[in-house]
Amino acid sequence: MKEFRNLIVLAPLIYAIHHFEEHIIFNFRDWRTSHFSDNNSIPTEAVLIILISLILVFIFIHLIKDNRASATLVLFFLMTTQVVNAFFHIFFSFYFSDFSPGTVTAVILYLPVNFLIMQAAFKEGYLKSYFEYGCIAFLGTTTFILFEIFGPGIIGLAIIFSLMYYFYFNKRLSNNK
Repeated sequence: MKEFRNLIVLAPLIYAIHHFEEHIIFNFRDWRTSHFSDNNSIPTEAVLIILISLILVFIFIHLIKDNRASATLVLFFLMTTQVVNAFFHIFFSFYFSDFSPGTVTAVILYLPVNFLIMQAAFKEGYLKSYFEYGCIAFLGTTTFILFEIFGPGIIGLAIIFSLMYYFYFNKRLSNNK
């Protein structure tokens, strides 16, 4: 179960649990609009469907192709939607002295599971250096921040650039595994 391909399958499940905390147990949207501008008119259920569908597509691509390029897509998506999201919840809970719905699952699920995924990615050679990890972290953080500023249109741009990356680097990264 400690293999990359097994661990990444947990991502949609922990996202669904995180979403349950944010929107069923608590009301993240009310919390968010009390502290930030409301630039996301997409219903939370639609966001759930879009993001789970995207991660499943990236996971399926990786399970079929099993190369560094496909693993990088998964890692970028997880960095953007789960790791950076976890730090968002934690930081702004303290910053505003107001509990951000989603913080509990961010701490007990997102961070530990994604740590295991990144660890497996290094161990299995999908990530070769901390520089590669840093690039994924930088791009994931930038994408998350742009999403928070400009809204859901960033998801479409991230998909386009991810696919361009995949097709351009697929052959190069696959040969280096």
